[in-house]
Amino acid sequence: MGSLEAGPWIYAMVALSVLLDVFLPVLPSGVLVITAATAAAAGTGASAGKVPHVVPDILALIFCAATASVLGDLVAYRLARRGGARLDRAIARSRRLSKAQERLGDALARGGGALVVLARFAPAGRSLVSLGAGATHRSVRDFLPWSALAGLTWAVYSVALGYLGAQWLGATWVATAVSVAALFAAGAGAGYLMRRRRPA
Repeated sequence: MGSLEAGPWIYAMVALSVLLDVFLPVLPSGVLVITAATAAAAGTGASAGKVPHVVPDILALIFCAATASVLGDLVAYRLARRGGARLDRAIARSRRLSKAQERLGDALARGGGALVVLARFAPAGRSLVSLGAGATHRSVRDFLPWSALAGLTWAVYSVALGYLGAQWLGATWVATAVSVAALFAAGAGAGYLMRRRRPA
């Protein structure tokens, strides 16, 4: 795969995708971040030795993805916090949401937010945690630092997969596919660990 011919709009695409996938977990935000990082690696080929201006800068890409992740979490948190009785009834009808809500409440009450970080990698985990934190009226001071750590960890991991995959395998679709597979594997592992966690 050649370098991604993208201007500043790639940052807007990444930010919008990451921001919205808290509400629409089917959005391929991780795939987009990896693809952009792979393109950045393509721009650092030995022949050029520099990153062209048209290719997303690695640090800027991490910052963009992490910031959008936190903002999306906060929007979901605020909406759930103000959802009132209707949202409470919807959560009560969902066994999965009820369990996630209970686990999150216990985790944050104990001062541990590893669940928030873990959930960022699990399929739909970010949605469950952000909405659950708001619906249970957890303090934003309890939730925000862990959301920031989760967003940064996920962004660094995703960008590193794309960039290093391209460095090792070349800036090809094979490298992107391997990197995306590694991201999905991390998600499956996080989902498994979340299912095994039990409130203390």
